[in-house]
Amino acid sequence: MPLVPFEEITHLFAEFEHTAFRLETRRGYATDRAGERFKAFMRGIDPQPAPDSPWNTNVLEKAAQGARFSRVRIVDDPPTDGQRFLMASASSNVAAGEDIRVLSRVVAQSVDLPDYDFWLFDSRLVARFHIDETDTTVGVEVTEDPSAVLAACRARDTAWPLATPSAAVWAQVRSSV
Repeated sequence: MPLVPFEEITHLFAEFEHTAFRLETRRGYATDRAGERFKAFMRGIDPQPAPDSPWNTNVLEKAAQGARFSRVRIVDDPPTDGQRFLMASASSNVAAGEDIRVLSRVVAQSVDLPDYDFWLFDSRLVARFHIDETDTTVGVEVTEDPSAVLAACRARDTAWPLATPSAAVWAQVRSSV
């Protein structure tokens, strides 16, 4: 299956009808590390909410239509700087209507969750991210192949009940630093 640039799938986030689920497996993302919010976070400054970001605006609009965004982030123990940043910045997404949860990598491995990131749209289309060793997305594989969709649905249905709301985990991580 050919890879397409991420920019070619952004329409999916506005066009899905019911559910968009993300599994995040990386220890960090190059796009985060390159951003000013991450750099400030590494200097001890909490990420500022971004309620008017295009992402959060879309989440609000989709939620108003009855659609649901959710994601499970797999984190290490202790979490990496990238994982800590994602938990610290999740409140904006949650305020917009996205349900973000966290699952330990040990548990994820024990239940054989995939070791790659993907979005699952309406339980019918999978956008699997291909990410290189520098944590840079090199392309996205989009498929409606029933076996790939079923695998993503199983991963979602396995991960979700095992995961904890991000804010609760972040409160624990933050108090232990």
